[in-house]
Amino acid sequence: MERFDVIDVCLRMAWHADRRQWAELAEVFSDKVTLDYTSLNGGEPVTLTPAQIIDGWQAALGGYAATQHLLGHPLAVVDGDTASCTAPFQATHRKSDDTLWTLGGTYRFELARTDGGWRITAVVMTAAWNDGVR
Repeated sequence: MERFDVIDVCLRMAWHADRRQWAELAEVFSDKVTLDYTSLNGGEPVTLTPAQIIDGWQAALGGYAATQHLLGHPLAVVDGDTASCTAPFQATHRKSDDTLWTLGGTYRFELARTDGGWRITAVVMTAAWNDGVR
């Protein structure tokens, strides 16, 4: 059951982001989260609060008419009060002019058990391919 709970938190991150359900999205994160999107954007990983993540994602995703982040075949490992979950992904972004930008790769999540359940403490997105114009 614990593995399912870990996977559920990771899936809810994508679900709530795509639906712009910001309050619900905040609930999947720990107080501080390290985000590593360097395979796509370069730079260095950053550690942010849920509010900072949501502010950034509202701005980034707001430029798209719709997004769909699909996670498949998640592999979760629970070790006491920590867990990891790795899953391949495909993310499609539809612009207002109906053009698409799609990318795929792997997400790796790190999680911690809290009084409120499992929360994401780190996300590493490793892009393997992309198609279209960002």
